[in-house]
Amino acid sequence: MTEKKTNNSTKEFHKLSIQVSLNGLSFCIVDTISDTIISSEIITFEEERTPYGLQKGLVALFEKHQITKKKFSEVIVVHRNKLFSLVPKSLFDENEMANYLKFNTKILANDHIDYDELESYDMVNVYVPFTNVNNYIYELFGEFVFKHSGTVMVESLLSTQNNTKTPICFVHVTQKQMEVTVISQKKLMLYNSFDFNSKEDFIYYLLFAFEQLELDTETTRLKLFGDIEEGDTIYNICYTYVKQVSILVPSTSSYPMDLGKESIDFTVLNTL
Repeated sequence: MTEKKTNNSTKEFHKLSIQVSLNGLSFCIVDTISDTIISSEIITFEEERTPYGLQKGLVALFEKHQITKKKFSEVIVVHRNKLFSLVPKSLFDENEMANYLKFNTKILANDHIDYDELESYDMVNVYVPFTNVNNYIYELFGEFVFKHSGTVMVESLLSTQNNTKTPICFVHVTQKQMEVTVISQKKLMLYNSFDFNSKEDFIYYLLFAFEQLELDTETTRLKLFGDIEEGDTIYNICYTYVKQVSILVPSTSSYPMDLGKESIDFTVLNTL
């Protein structure tokens, strides 16, 4: 499989973006001629799956929407997991990728490790993709692009925060997972992902990040987005400890979201 390349030999003008994780998956199909989203869905697994179980869920999703019968001008896969590490580009060595990961997460000897370059921000995201998913997608569509969700998240948020002089904490919420991104003065201060089972877990990780970065809970803006809305238990507990809390409606795509924002994942949209 060749990464970072797209097979453009087809005459179709539909782009397919897929997000996969052990907790769920989502997809979106865009018609690039009419600039419209023609199909999308988010699926949340009741329990965390193995990579094999994730692939079974993806097969079922493709069968449901008859995706294997369609042709696409571009296919993008976004891998969402905690098996990643952001590395300054000046310190990055492709031969040392396992060493960047072993202090942050548990990896196996046979794990395939890859990386994304965040070219505009002098960073490299080293991560472990779901190899079985990549192989399955390659068998169906040939060459395609794959990235880590952290790459998409960081690039998307940094690109929209050109005038940020004071720190802003963004938290993307999905079922039992929170992605925390802190940006100040056009620079990334933190990106990390945590699993949580309760609102108490959520606020613990959030306040821990605030403490480590010496962020003021009175003045630092906290923007929540994803599977959350004002009045939720998580929103309310955040407001108890952080005074400037709001729900972020990201400017995610140039495509009209006819199916509703709640039906399309943030990282999926930002790859289109």
